[in-house]
Amino acid sequence: TGTNGKTSVSHLLEGILDQIGVVTGLSSTAERHIAGEVIVSRLTTPEASEMHALLALMRERAVEAVAVEVSAQALSRHRVDGILFDVAGFTNLSHDHLDDYADMEEYFEAKLPLFRPDRAKRGVICLDSPSGAIVVERSEIPIVTVGTPSIAADPEAARAADWVVVIDDERAAGTTFTMTGPAGSLTTTVPVIGPHMAANAALAIVMLLEGGYAWDRITEALTRDGGIRAYLPGRTQLVSGDTGPAVFVDFGHSPDAFEKTLAAVRRVTPGKVLMLFGADGDRDASKRFDMARTAVEGSDILVVTDHHPRFEDPASIRATLIDGARRARPDAEIHEASPPEDAIVTAVGLVGDGDAILWAGPGHQDYRDIRGVRTPYSARELARRALRAAGWPVPDSRWPVPYPDED
Repeated sequence: TGTNGKTSVSHLLEGILDQIGVVTGLSSTAERHIAGEVIVSRLTTPEASEMHALLALMRERAVEAVAVEVSAQALSRHRVDGILFDVAGFTNLSHDHLDDYADMEEYFEAKLPLFRPDRAKRGVICLDSPSGAIVVERSEIPIVTVGTPSIAADPEAARAADWVVVIDDERAAGTTFTMTGPAGSLTTTVPVIGPHMAANAALAIVMLLEGGYAWDRITEALTRDGGIRAYLPGRTQLVSGDTGPAVFVDFGHSPDAFEKTLAAVRRVTPGKVLMLFGADGDRDASKRFDMARTAVEGSDILVVTDHHPRFEDPASIRATLIDGARRARPDAEIHEASPPEDAIVTAVGLVGDGDAILWAGPGHQDYRDIRGVRTPYSARELARRALRAAGWPVPDSRWPVPYPDED
């Protein structure tokens, strides 16, 4: 659980378990997996009846270990009642979901029950955000901590963690890090950019260790394979080719996610960084100003577009975001483009070889919610289409494409 990183940690857990030869199950915001079968997700954590049905089906199919993404809403609304987790992990807490909770304190309190003995046997806590130390203090189960001093709000607290993560190298293809703790030291690579993704990977590895998987078994598999082999759908996902602008599609939709991911993209980009994003309609509107501020402060060019307008006026959402961005940086280069199909074309036209585009928000999703209708939509395929039209090479798509004329 946590605000950001839940999906990434869940898929990293599954990937490493696959590498050590374990039959796996997964329930995440992006997908549900049952021994290799993929099912589309609609909620971060399914309702209790579906959750227990999934677990029952997984047992029938000889699944040995399951990674489950648990939202605050799942705990508040009893979606994981009756489940005792062997290990619970905490990533971080940042501004989000204040459409469901009165304030950040209530939102935080909703997550804490996961760290009680009726919910989990053991916990692994990331200390990179201030909330991590509070989880440790409030936890009612045995706890192990993980820290990444280079990105932690309190570097000294991160250095005092049981497991300490050091970033060794950052490239567009992945991030290499070394983690050191009671069981030993491991240098490996996670196949996405950013120190926060290395922190997520280390959290996953320690969760597996606390879950009873042998350290040597984990390290031997990662060394054999040259790093972690995990597919993280829509998580800082590189969808462009070897030349031209690098285009990353990401699911992040909070100020904290924007800040971390933009910084990661900046470090692997020799040229300009363009940020393309929109905001959810009928959701936490209180974070829109900070989203816009973070986006414009971390990029060279900003393109504001639509996301899921739902029943809100998309032009009004865009106006709020543009106003927030201009207040933060009056001199910034800011463009407005709607719909997203046109916005990505605009974005690609504003950059060139050596530059980068971060398209934040849509990630893995295959639809947009427009006045209650789920309209087929793939940001990954739209980005490839725009790059192709501009004359840049793109890799083959591995996802179902909801655009018949592109089949």
